[in-house]
Amino acid sequence: MRISDRKYITLSLVLLLCAFVLCPTLGGCGSTSGAKGESANASSNSANNAESDAEVDLSSTRSVFAMDTYMTLTAYGSAREEALDEAVSEIERLETLFNAEDEESEIYILNDSGTEILSEETGYLLERSLELYESTDGLFDIAIYPLMQAWGFTTLEYTVPDEDTLSELLKYTDASQIQYDSDSLLTELPDNMKIDLGGIAKGYTSARIMDIFEEYGLPAGVVSLGGNVQVYGAKSDGSAWNIAIQDPDTDSGNYLGVLSLAEAKAVITSGGYERYFEEDGVTYHHILDPRTGYPADSGILSSTIVSSDGTLADGLSTALYIMGVYEAASYWRERSDEFDFVLLDESGTLYVSEGISDCFSSDLYDIEIITKE
Repeated sequence: MRISDRKYITLSLVLLLCAFVLCPTLGGCGSTSGAKGESANASSNSANNAESDAEVDLSSTRSVFAMDTYMTLTAYGSAREEALDEAVSEIERLETLFNAEDEESEIYILNDSGTEILSEETGYLLERSLELYESTDGLFDIAIYPLMQAWGFTTLEYTVPDEDTLSELLKYTDASQIQYDSDSLLTELPDNMKIDLGGIAKGYTSARIMDIFEEYGLPAGVVSLGGNVQVYGAKSDGSAWNIAIQDPDTDSGNYLGVLSLAEAKAVITSGGYERYFEEDGVTYHHILDPRTGYPADSGILSSTIVSSDGTLADGLSTALYIMGVYEAASYWRERSDEFDFVLLDESGTLYVSEGISDCFSSDLYDIEIITKE
């Protein structure tokens, strides 16, 4: 059996990506606005004026392993060390809060007992998850956790479940059956249902780090949480942020393409190459289709979402991967003010939504622009 679990080999990619992010570019373009409270502080001018250029050029970087991935945080300005201290503490706090495998987490307790009064923060993330479940017609489903366990993706003890097992577990893979009271935060799960917020938690975490950078008055910052990159503020020279997107052919060491963003955004990518195993010559990746219980087979190899709302981007990167190109394009047309996307399919074509088409480039693949009409 061949196994690939990117969480153990991501550090070099993260450090390279962060270095690439900080390279200047001659241009850039804006993007879409996100939910209230999760903006990455898109006001470049106000961020630039927050400190002198000398302070902006002062930077510090921290690396930490959390949420099953290596994370790199870079902060600029005179208060950078204090901001990074708090950011690392916040990552550790959120991991404990949301980790379905941690016996002290609210999610573990909820899964174990079937009922729990959640904290406001966990309740918020649950509510966002249920909103995404509804808007994606169930393709983003936090109730997929027992299926992930059956395939061994939670323990790294991989196996291919039989049809009977999948059929039984699919009965409980329906987040619409979760009973959640937004006033009391009382949450109840049906019998045999378990949930996992892992498909949305890192996006929320990067948004929280942006909040911390803003609280400390930093002029700029970058966080890379595995496949999740979010930038804050503006660079001292006024140039755009360059963000490289990993090519699914990880052995090549190439980038799928580069985004040059004048505004601070979250750029979050999902792909089957991140975690998979092979058995009897067949590759099985970790992004499961909640309709079938099997790894998604939509023809998409890589799904990248660009948005001011890190939580939204995290959830949609998974959902659009499962949708496939045409359904994803239709979904985006109804919500083009919330996010943009870059999708690579099996034919080697990159599909880029028109909101970011002027600031995306690729030397490897043909590009097709998806328009609103």
